[in-house]
Amino acid sequence: MRRFIPFLPRVPLVPVIRLTGAIGGGARLGGGGMSDAALAPVIERAFALRGVTAVALAVNSPGGSPVQSSLIAARIRRLADEKKIPVHAFVEDAAASGGYWLACAADHIWVDDCSLVGSIGVISASFGLPEFLARNGVERRVHTAGRSKSLGDPFLPEKPEDVARLRAILDPIHDAFIAHVRARRGDRLKADVDYFQGDVWVGARAVDLGLADGPGHLAPKLRALYGDKTRFLPLGQRRPFWRRFGIEGAAARMGAEAVTAALDAAEERAAWARLGL
Repeated sequence: MRRFIPFLPRVPLVPVIRLTGAIGGGARLGGGGMSDAALAPVIERAFALRGVTAVALAVNSPGGSPVQSSLIAARIRRLADEKKIPVHAFVEDAAASGGYWLACAADHIWVDDCSLVGSIGVISASFGLPEFLARNGVERRVHTAGRSKSLGDPFLPEKPEDVARLRAILDPIHDAFIAHVRARRGDRLKADVDYFQGDVWVGARAVDLGLADGPGHLAPKLRALYGDKTRFLPLGQRRPFWRRFGIEGAAARMGAEAVTAALDAAEERAAWARLGL
């Protein structure tokens, strides 16, 4: 009814997009991971709603895929600039690595006193098992067409040329991450601080360093900014039918899908563990 009575004051509306979990992880099975394809409908809806005052991002992520981080953040920025709608990111447990990439898509970043922020770096991790194989009499047989196809094979001894090739992959990704943070945080960053070695900072220290704009929780901060009558509209990824009933593994307990689900879960757990969480 309110929309048909033009002289009534408009109630501020803030869609809240939840960005939770590992980025890229789990998305293949409709799990808790984030991807641009999965989040696109949510993000597009948030900015398409009539009467939107601002958009809030509830960020709680240890990171993940740099490409998906870049795609999601770029989509948020394109729509924010096109619609001229301010974006606020609210960090919960962590906005680390790719999670901080997402937070930087916002115009303002707010943190809890205990939030972990930063980890502006790129990591590639694996295992080396050649001695285990040799000790147990297992022979590794690999045949490739193209000398680079067995890069970083965990069953073979690590080779200096493989390490050099891996650095050639990681460094440009790191450079892109740095450029994104510098572009979004601008002169809020201090000239005498090296932010880009993968360090993580907590709450108030992140604010002091310019990685965040201040302490703040979503509802009270936005009501302080836009008024006590501000209305929030939570938005999130649509969960598969079987997950709505708590049947977490029902669609992924057979064959390769079960293995994929287990690997995704282990990868996400490892990402959180690197932050001590």
